[in-house]
Amino acid sequence: MTEIAGEVEVVNSLGIHARPAAALVQQLLKFDSEIYISFKGNRVNAKSIMGLLTLGAARGSLLEVSCSGPDAEEAYAAVAEMFASGFGEA
Repeated sequence: MTEIAGEVEVVNSLGIHARPAAALVQQLLKFDSEIYISFKGNRVNAKSIMGLLTLGAARGSLLEVSCSGPDAEEAYAAVAEMFASGFGEA
């Protein structure tokens, strides 16, 4: 089983609110791997909108992403790309 971890930065101005959380979950449900995001000691399932919202991650926050499973590398790449794009927000 493949495991990959790394850091992503919240670059959109409003941080992780309902719309980007929903977009992230919708994208990640395509993967079989387990995907977790950690911030300030809080670790949540990245496939949970409510979990993501509890992180309270604002612009500039650095989040730890860990993926494990058969498609972990692809899942991590999807997370990294969504964060880098700012979820399509300014």
